[in-house]
Amino acid sequence: MSFATVYCRAQVGIDAPRVHVEVHLAGGLPGFYMVGVPETAVRESKDRVRSALANSGFDFPASRITVNLAPANVPKEGGNFDLSIAIGILAASGQIKGAYLEDYELYGELSLSGELRHMRGALSISIATLKTKVTAIIPSSSLEATRGAGNLRVFGARTLVEVAGFIDGKMQLEQLAVNDEIVVPDHGLDFSDVRGQPFACRALEVAAAGGHHALMIGPPGSGKSMLAKRLPTILPDLLRDQFLQSAMLFDVAGIKRTPKAWHLPTFRAPHHTLSAVALVGGGRMPLPGEISLAHCGVLFMDEFPEFSRKTLEVLRQPLEEGEVLIARAAGRMTYPCHFQLIAAMNPCPCGYAHDTRKDCSCSPSQIARYLSKISGPLIDRIDLHLVVPRPDAEILAGGGAKADNSATIRARVIAARNIQLERGALNRDLCSARLNSEELVSEEARKLLCEVTERKALSARSWFRALRVARTIADLGCAERVGQSHIAEALMLRMLDVT
Repeated sequence: MSFATVYCRAQVGIDAPRVHVEVHLAGGLPGFYMVGVPETAVRESKDRVRSALANSGFDFPASRITVNLAPANVPKEGGNFDLSIAIGILAASGQIKGAYLEDYELYGELSLSGELRHMRGALSISIATLKTKVTAIIPSSSLEATRGAGNLRVFGARTLVEVAGFIDGKMQLEQLAVNDEIVVPDHGLDFSDVRGQPFACRALEVAAAGGHHALMIGPPGSGKSMLAKRLPTILPDLLRDQFLQSAMLFDVAGIKRTPKAWHLPTFRAPHHTLSAVALVGGGRMPLPGEISLAHCGVLFMDEFPEFSRKTLEVLRQPLEEGEVLIARAAGRMTYPCHFQLIAAMNPCPCGYAHDTRKDCSCSPSQIARYLSKISGPLIDRIDLHLVVPRPDAEILAGGGAKADNSATIRARVIAARNIQLERGALNRDLCSARLNSEELVSEEARKLLCEVTERKALSARSWFRALRVARTIADLGCAERVGQSHIAEALMLRMLDVT
C-alpha cells in the first residue's frame, strides 16, 4: 500500500472542520512535500514526524512522500496534525494496518521522542466527532479537558507507539470516562455580608434576574467591588449548551478550567490596563478575548473610566449583538460573547464628588475629562445606572440590617428567569414588538414612560431598555403586566437618564 487517508480536524475558532490527511509514497529521489496551505508550524511537522518515527522504532520510508491536507481552503495551524501524518506514513508504508483508519480521527503534536504533547482545543474537536460518529484519539494529557461534555467516544494516548498498536488491535488506550458529578460551589462570598446597601442589592437582583448590564457609581470603599463579586452567587447554573460553549472558549484560549465547575457562570475581572485586542480577542490567528471568556457569565470592569477610550468603545457592538467578528489577514473568526457587564466607577478622579462628608479636590475640567472617557452611546447600552453611597460608621460596626443571603436571592432570580424562559427568552433578549405589546405592558405604564421620555429626551434604546428592566421587576413580583410602579422603579435604576 502506497497511499493512505487519515482524518483529523483543524481549529477555526470554536469550530473544528474535518481535514483529510492524504499520504502518498512514490518512487524517485527521497523527499517530504506538504500541500494544502499548511501554516509554518504545520510545515515543520515533517522534521518532528521523521524523528518521532525513528525514535519509536519505526522506519522512515526512503521515498518521495507527499502529504495533502484537504480541503485547501481551511486554515491549518499548530502541531495537531503530527499524529495523523505519522500514522498516515506508517499505513502507506505497510508498517501498520490501514483498513480501519476511516473509523478514527487523530490529533496531537509529537515530540522528537514520539510522545504526544498537550493540545489546545481538545473539547471542541472531540465534540465535533459526534457528527461523524467516529473514535477520537487525543493526547492523554488533554483527556481531562473533555470530561463533563457527555458520552464522547474519546481515547487518550501517551505515545505514537500506543496509537499504532491500538489501530493494529494490539493495545488498549485510556478511554474517557463519563463524569456527571456536579460540584456545589464554595464561593466564600455571600450577599448577607453586605450591610447598608439595600438599593444596590435590589438593583443587582434585578440585573441577575433579567441578565441586564449595570453601572455602579460611588466613592472609594462604598462596596461596589464587594457587590459585583457576589453577583455570581445569585446566578442560576448554566444550561448544557451554554456551559459547553463556555468550556470550548476556555479550551481554545488555552486556559485550564476545572470541568466539574463548567456549570457555573464565569466571572472575569480584567485590569484597567487591558488593551482593546485583549478585550475582544485577536492575534495573528484570533483567539477569544475577555468578553468571550465571560460568555454566559459576568464581565466586571472596575475603575471603568480608567480603561482607555478605545478599549471601552469596542464594547458597543458586542453588548448589542452577543458575538464578535475578528478579521485578520490569516482569517476571520466569530466568537460568542453573550456576557453580563457590571461596571464600577468613582464620580470623579479623587472619588468624592457630591459626597456630603468629604470635600472633592477635583476641578470641573478634571471631572469633565474623567467622565468624557465614557461615551453617551456606551452609557445608553447599559441597562442600570445606580449610585452606591458610602455607608455610615454605625452600619460598618454591625448596626445595619443584613441583606438576604445569596441562596434566598438566587431562588427569586431563578423563579423570575423561569417566567421569562416560558416566553422564549430572557428579558434582555426579548424582541421589541413582544416587549411593547399590550399583553405585557399596561396602558398606564406606557403613558408614564412616554411622559418621562418626552421630558428627559430619552433615546429609543433607553425606552426599550427601561421597559426591559421594568418587565424584569414585574417578573420578580410575579405580575402579568408591567405597571406604573415597575416603570417608576426601572427609571430610578437608570439614574444617568433621568437626573
